[in-house]
Amino acid sequence: MPAVVIVGAQWGDEGKGKATDLLGERVDYVVKPNGGNNAGHTVVVDGEKFELKLLPAGILSPRVTPVIGNGVVVNLEALFEEIGVLEARGVDTSRLRISANAHVVAPYHQTLDKVTERFLGKRAIGTTGRGIGPAYLDKVGRLGVRVQDLFDASILRQKVEGALRQKNELLVKVYNRRSVEVDEIVEGLLSYAERLRPMVVDTTVLLNDALDRDEVVLMEGGQATFLDVDHGTYPFVTSSNPTAGGASTGTGIGPTRIDRVIGIVKAYTTRVGAGPFPTELEDKWGEYLQRVGGEVGVNTGRPRRCGWYDALMIRHAVRINGFTDIVLTKLDVLTGIDEVAICTGYDVDGVIHREMPMTQTEFHHAVPVYETLPGWTEDLSEARTFEELPENARAYVRRLEELAGCRISAIGVGPDRTDTIAVHDLLPEATD
Repeated sequence: MPAVVIVGAQWGDEGKGKATDLLGERVDYVVKPNGGNNAGHTVVVDGEKFELKLLPAGILSPRVTPVIGNGVVVNLEALFEEIGVLEARGVDTSRLRISANAHVVAPYHQTLDKVTERFLGKRAIGTTGRGIGPAYLDKVGRLGVRVQDLFDASILRQKVEGALRQKNELLVKVYNRRSVEVDEIVEGLLSYAERLRPMVVDTTVLLNDALDRDEVVLMEGGQATFLDVDHGTYPFVTSSNPTAGGASTGTGIGPTRIDRVIGIVKAYTTRVGAGPFPTELEDKWGEYLQRVGGEVGVNTGRPRRCGWYDALMIRHAVRINGFTDIVLTKLDVLTGIDEVAICTGYDVDGVIHREMPMTQTEFHHAVPVYETLPGWTEDLSEARTFEELPENARAYVRRLEELAGCRISAIGVGPDRTDTIAVHDLLPEATD
C-alpha cells in the first residue's frame, strides 16, 4: 500500500491535525517528517480537546504507530512533557517511535532564538522562540547533535563542545550574554537517554518495511506550504521543508511510494507572526473570523491574523505539492457573513497578476482583487453530505474547487472529528 502525505496549503493552522486524526483509524503509521514543537495543532475527540506540538496526531488512535521522522528537530524536555500530559489523560504513548537520525534542540538553541529575535527588533521574523531555526542551522552547518548521540557520552560531548565553541563566541561577543557550560548541556541531554532508548529505531527501515507489508503510512507535515524555506514567503518562513517533497527527505520514504498528497485548506486565510498577507482583514470581519474561528495559536497563544480566501496561493500550493485531493476546513466559520470574498488576482502597482508574484517586493505591494459570493446563515454542523449544505455554501465550495484545479474531497463543518463531510475517499484504495 503506498504512502499518503498531508500538507498545509497556506500559512499553517489549517486543521491538519484533525484531518490526520480522521484518517488515523484507517492507517497503521502516522509520521511527523519535519519541524519541531513550534507547530501546534488541536484535535477534538468525542468533545475532548487535545493540543499537540511535537507528537503526531496519530498518537490518539490506539491502533496507530506514531513516528517522529529524521527530518524533525526534537526538544527532549518538551517531548517528555507532552507525553506526560497525554498519559495523565489516559493516552497510551508506548507505541511512539523516534528516528535515531533526528536532531536535538538543545537549550542553547532556544537561547539563541530568543536573543536573535530581540536583536533584530523591527526586522524580527516572529519565531516561536523554541530554538527550531538555530537547531536546523546547526544541522546544515554540521554542528548538530542527533538523537543517536545520546547513547554515546563521548561522541555527545565532542559534538556539544564543537557547537558551543561557536555559540559562546556569538552569545558573549555579539549578544552580551553569559557563555553556556558544556557539562551542563551534556548532563542535561544524557538524563533523557534511558527513557528515550526504547523509542529510538531506524525509522526509514521501519516505515519501508511497513509499506512492503501493504500497511498504510500517513505523513503529517508540520507548518505549511508558504512557511517552506524554499517555497514560502521568505524570509518569513520556517527552517525546514513542510511541502510534499520534504515528506520524503524527512522520513526516508521514496517519492515513488507516495500515492496521495492531500492539501489541507482553511475556508479563509490566517497567519501568525510577521510577513506579507494581501487578504488580511483589519475590520469587523477580521475580528469575526478570529472570534468565531477561535484563531489563537496553539503554541504561542498569539491571535492569528485573519483574511479572505486567497485562490492564487492555493493554486500555487497545488502545483508545488502535486495535491491529489483537498480537505477544506472551517467552512462553518463563514456562516453568518452576508458576502464572502475570494481573492482571484493581485493588483501590483497597476498591473493585475493572476499568479503569485515572483518577487518578494511585488508580493509586499500586492492589493487583492476580489470576487464576492452570497453568504449563508444556516447551521452547517449537522451536514454529512455535500447535498445537505445550503445552496450558497455549495456554490462557494464549487468555486474554490474550480479555482484550485484540484478536487475537494472532504469538508470540515465543525471542530469534532465527526464534523466532516466525505466527498471522495482519501486513501489509496479509493476508485472514485
